[in-house]
Amino acid sequence: MNTIQGEILWVDDEIDSLKSQILFLKNKGYEVTPLSNGHDALELLKEKTVDVVMLDESMPGLTGLETLARIKEMHPNLPVVMVTKNEAENIMEEAIGGQITDYLIKPVNPNQVLLSLKKIMDTKRLVSEKTTTAYQQDFRNLFMALSSNPNHEEWKELYRKLVYWELEMARSDSDEMMEVLQSQKSEANTEFFKFVSKNYANWVKKTATDAPLLSHELFKRKVAPHLEQGKPTFLVVIDNLRFDQWKMLQPIMQESFRPVEEDMFYSILPTATQYARNALFAGMLPVDIEAKFPNEWKNDDEEGGKNLFEETFLRYQMKQLKLDHLKTQYIKITNNENGKLLEDNIHNCLNNDLTVIVYNFVDMLSHARTEMEVLKELAGDEVSYRSLTVSWFEHSPLYRALKKIADKNIQVMVTTDHGTVRVKTPSKCVGDRATTTNLRYKHGKNLQYEAKDVLAFRNPQDAALPKPNVSSTFIFAKEDVFLCYPNNYNHYVNYYRNTFQHGGISLEEMLVPVVRMVSK
Repeated sequence: MNTIQGEILWVDDEIDSLKSQILFLKNKGYEVTPLSNGHDALELLKEKTVDVVMLDESMPGLTGLETLARIKEMHPNLPVVMVTKNEAENIMEEAIGGQITDYLIKPVNPNQVLLSLKKIMDTKRLVSEKTTTAYQQDFRNLFMALSSNPNHEEWKELYRKLVYWELEMARSDSDEMMEVLQSQKSEANTEFFKFVSKNYANWVKKTATDAPLLSHELFKRKVAPHLEQGKPTFLVVIDNLRFDQWKMLQPIMQESFRPVEEDMFYSILPTATQYARNALFAGMLPVDIEAKFPNEWKNDDEEGGKNLFEETFLRYQMKQLKLDHLKTQYIKITNNENGKLLEDNIHNCLNNDLTVIVYNFVDMLSHARTEMEVLKELAGDEVSYRSLTVSWFEHSPLYRALKKIADKNIQVMVTTDHGTVRVKTPSKCVGDRATTTNLRYKHGKNLQYEAKDVLAFRNPQDAALPKPNVSSTFIFAKEDVFLCYPNNYNHYVNYYRNTFQHGGISLEEMLVPVVRMVSK
């Protein structure tokens, strides 16, 4: 029996006249699905993946070019071969502009078709093989880097490379190599957890001679130096934006803006909005925010919103940095109506020296349902999480607003509060009623936990965190661990496994992007 050479979808309104060609391809080992119109083809492609589409140019109803445009919206990388009676150049130019991979002129002879398919399939295979070979060569370097006790800058470089390969592998469909890469990534996270555990207390106490850029110094070091009166700057803080997600958004942003600097910083612990984002705006660590703003700071176990005073904190920091003469506006987007308002009024923001836009992207996806449910349904793994981010961004009022002002002389900075990690490994944890519910970090009295799975601070002040009460302990989960209570344990384990969470210690949560771009 022939092994399947590839799945072909052949769309032609005279499909019955192509029986001999289709039979020829089947004998050569190709699976061929024949359809007679564009509408059926689009329906099929929602359900089924194919390797190549053979598409007739002149069909009644939905034309070949219209079908092509719709296919490319759904599957930008799917190869399409246009089959046409028409040698008119403008048709071919349109088709080539619409990203066809090849074209054939009717009447097509079977060998021509076979040649075209082989060329496409081999290119796909060669790209995959080339990616695999290049990664295999780099694998040793990554392995060496991992075992040579990297410092905080080298960790950024290592993670940058892992993300690069992850995106390349996703493009080339190489499952075996993706597995190798994933195990290398989890090994990296094991080492990264040890690295953070050993150094974190020194970083926040400023006793380390060589500390990374942390959340609370981000504004002072990466934003403030580039602010000037009369030159509008937009600081866009997108919640939960991982570095790999940024790398997917980057080409879209680069259509309108030119990148000047791309870097990463380390989110503070816990990698959760109320800590990391408040620190970013206040320019202080949580323990200092609580001391300076006792009424505005809320601990996990207290009632009320935890991020209601970001603007107050920002204005305080601007004053400390002697930047309070700059005209500054703070805008928070938590739903689509806010987003539309931003889009409609974005030109008014050009009168500001600094416009800060906080965009709760995960909230925006979830609407009325919990973030959890939405991400469980739509993003079962990294690849779909990334593509969800891209389609959200491309259709977001945020992107439309930025495009509206891209022709003005502005700079745009994009950053985040922290990332997220897909959790897979449950770990039992017991606490009293007041213990926090987050799955990646907890604080409370009398916590019992698996010591090997967490970094624990018996005195929260060692981690520059407020002490909600005398005997509070903070624990942070490592790698892909999530903390579950023993009661109803199996239910929670199954419910939360493979969901995206934050609060703990992983490359994905802690090493996050900060990017500066200017108008082209």
